[in-house]
Amino acid sequence: MIKRTTELKRLQKLYEENGSRLVLLYGSNRSEKSQLIRDFCKGRAYFYYCARNASSRKQMELLKHQIESENNITIEGSGYTDCLGAFVRSQGSKSVIIIDEFARIARRQPEFWDAVIELCDPKKSGRDVLVILATEQLIWVRKDMDKSYLGRNVRFDDQIFLHDLSFLDVVRNLPDYSVADAVATYGIIGGVPAYVDSWDAKSSVRDNVIRMVLDERGFLYKEVESLFAADLREPEVYDTIMSSMALGLEKLNELHLATGYSRAKISVYLKNLAALDIIEKVVSFDTGGWENAKKGIYRISNHFMDFWFHFIYPHLSELTIIEPEEFYDTYIAPRLDEYLRRYFVDVCKEYLALLNMVGKVPIHIEKLGTWIGKQGTIDVVGRDSIRNSVVGVTNWDAPMLTYDRYEQLISDMKSARIKASVIYLFSAKDFDDRLKALEKEPDSHVVLVDMTEL
Repeated sequence: MIKRTTELKRLQKLYEENGSRLVLLYGSNRSEKSQLIRDFCKGRAYFYYCARNASSRKQMELLKHQIESENNITIEGSGYTDCLGAFVRSQGSKSVIIIDEFARIARRQPEFWDAVIELCDPKKSGRDVLVILATEQLIWVRKDMDKSYLGRNVRFDDQIFLHDLSFLDVVRNLPDYSVADAVATYGIIGGVPAYVDSWDAKSSVRDNVIRMVLDERGFLYKEVESLFAADLREPEVYDTIMSSMALGLEKLNELHLATGYSRAKISVYLKNLAALDIIEKVVSFDTGGWENAKKGIYRISNHFMDFWFHFIYPHLSELTIIEPEEFYDTYIAPRLDEYLRRYFVDVCKEYLALLNMVGKVPIHIEKLGTWIGKQGTIDVVGRDSIRNSVVGVTNWDAPMLTYDRYEQLISDMKSARIKASVIYLFSAKDFDDRLKALEKEPDSHVVLVDMTEL
């Protein structure tokens, strides 16, 4: 079971502070939000209410009945302020109120915010209270929540977004896996806690994909379809856009030509996908060579969505007709290493960030990213506060990282107008002899990083 210790500590700190606090807690439906709430509530006085899809009247009836029955009290009045205030007054010490899926209330009943504001004012509520508003409705939180305030002064003391797990977290949950298998797993399912929890660390990557993704009884077999149906209208439009992006189409005009949808329509749908952390607008690392950098690039950021639209969506007919094992060997295995190149770059950036945290990089990196050029790419770029830089290039699937690739990096650095204190060369397999010799030269600024170090 994945434990969100960082987020749990943040909530505990807020609870221990003097005064009342209002917290927004949000994440996807696979973020293990409920487990975090259960862990936090242990040993505390709390009231937890999961809002339903219900009319305003029915919602209020359900809330009032739950507070009365759980606390053996009778509530005078029938508003949110009356009900939640009654619970707070029934407690002898600081209490916790958690309204889960609160968007089902707040988006239809703006007066809900009046109760929240009053609860967080000890002069009115009479007690210190920690109010946690939780939801999985990411689009609403990021695009429309502030519109529901209607001029009310709503101020969150903390906003906790339940990010996916890092590669390091995935590795920790797969202790028997090689680094190569961990990279493959990360490239396929990412760091979604529920996915990682369901991955069998005793089975191979191939067997896990067959069991979870390709078998019609698998946990992820209907995942993409379910997500789009739950959060997005017109799934056929999103599928069309996503399948085009999986083919490598990265710019708005390319998507317009491939799909036939207007640029304006595509922009709206891309914003919705971005709000769900499914796609992202990629901004090249800011260097002096801005005129040589690509601009206006969109890419799929959700690992499993990327995997699905790369390998499964184009062959859904075959997935139904042939056995899962044959499907994997025919449509996934031959191109999997090519697909994983991108995610190996992410792993190498995370490795460099960890080195930076423990002071093992010649500069203190404050910004880390990728420079995407019109003619070439620098996989890893790090810069400190006074514009000193380090760079890196990666090799995942070739037998070795070659000297020619190093020379291409030097050329790309000229296009990006960037100089580096250190050049990191990452390879999942090997390096050619010229690079090994280069690293050993006196005052060499080249560092080779192989899979064992990762």
